[in-house]
Amino acid sequence: MNEPTTPHDQLCRRAFLGRSAFGLGGLAATLLHQRSLAASWQDPVARPSWQLPTAKAKRVVVIFLSGGLSQLDLFDEKPLLNDRRGEELPPSVRKGERISGLTERQGALPVVGSKFEFQAHGKCKLRMSELLPHLGEVADDLLLIRSLQTDHVLHEAAMTILFTGTPLLGRPSWGAWTSYALGDGKGNLPEFVVLLSNPDPSTPLHPRLWHNGFLAGRHQGVPFRGGKEPVLFVDNPPGFDQKARERQLQALRELNERESKRTGDPDAEARLAAYETAARMQTSVPELADLKQEPAELLEEYGAEIGRPSFANNCVLARRLLERGVRFVQLCDAGWDHHYNIPRALPNKTEQVDKPTAALLRDLKRRGMLDDTIVVFAGEFGRTPYCEGPLAFDTYGRDHNALASSVLVAGGGFKAGHAHGKTDDWGWSASEDIVHVHDLHATILHQLGIDHTKLTVRAQGRDFRLTDVAGKVLPPLLA
Repeated sequence: MNEPTTPHDQLCRRAFLGRSAFGLGGLAATLLHQRSLAASWQDPVARPSWQLPTAKAKRVVVIFLSGGLSQLDLFDEKPLLNDRRGEELPPSVRKGERISGLTERQGALPVVGSKFEFQAHGKCKLRMSELLPHLGEVADDLLLIRSLQTDHVLHEAAMTILFTGTPLLGRPSWGAWTSYALGDGKGNLPEFVVLLSNPDPSTPLHPRLWHNGFLAGRHQGVPFRGGKEPVLFVDNPPGFDQKARERQLQALRELNERESKRTGDPDAEARLAAYETAARMQTSVPELADLKQEPAELLEEYGAEIGRPSFANNCVLARRLLERGVRFVQLCDAGWDHHYNIPRALPNKTEQVDKPTAALLRDLKRRGMLDDTIVVFAGEFGRTPYCEGPLAFDTYGRDHNALASSVLVAGGGFKAGHAHGKTDDWGWSASEDIVHVHDLHATILHQLGIDHTKLTVRAQGRDFRLTDVAGKVLPPLLA
């Protein structure tokens, strides 16, 4: 016989149920909503609300130059800065806009032009720095946006805005949203893959830049590495044969299926999908990562070397991933935070990425893939027209600038051989045809056949989307 309950026990239980009724109801409603959403999305007849009638592109490559590339030395030529070298940036130009604490402490803000010459490239006469000769050769395939703005001057916040649409943590990344909108989870590879090169301890890349947030786990980006084991924990452990692995996976599959049917828990379905993808990757990844299958002349075009991890090797791997159905490839290259000695540091970095990026664009074009692939080449923000640190004849640095940066876009129905937007004569702020990061997201999603205002998921009591409550599709960017 059960022990009689005391008034104190009854009060505690009653209080517990009273306090938690709404929480339990909300939890149940959330699970039911997620189950119905998953069911409707798996229904081949159902049409997602965010799907547009047409799509120009099927896949995206984001080449992310972590640290903030200096657009004034690469893409945005400003002769006035050379003419007025060493003079203070006029207050009438700055207009009281905030600057980072790094240069605020130095007091003076002497402007400095670029040491590098700019040249006109291609039939379109697109002007870019001498540091990018290979990208200059494909200038007629490029859209150069010179008026991109973001909302923050700190690395972590600006990176998070670029990849999740907000500086707040816990939101799904750009690639995760794309996988959620376009993927079916049935391929031999993940729909979202991340490739990293040249790690820099001073500006580490956090996994939140490719996290799934509150979306299902299968939409998270999967980092691929160089070397013998491109994906961790996919290969069988030593002494564990394939038959034993198959029995283990079958048991896990049955357990997760039971849990999913019993509770409708999305995590159970995510685990099931992850195990199935991993099993398929055991056979597909070794073949994918074997660059020996590529012709020697093509590897030379990229500047890739078999067995030596590099940005160039990642570009070759990116093309192979796209061919095999991956929807979103994120190539992250670190080391672009040049507060000092740009004349020496910047050429080293451009040499690493210029040739491989141009080769990737040519390779995609030859294979007929550039028309339906969007390639983005960007940092998290731009750099200032004034110098940070010592200003000498042969050296200078630049601080962070959220008001003016440049980005390259190619393929996927974007204009080719065209420059969009302008900054003021001092290069301090975008002044014409301004493009916010949210606008870039919205326009790229539009080209993928996605209405960014309808690509929403309810979590934590409200609807979320990549473009938050902003962003607009910009027809002037499109062909």
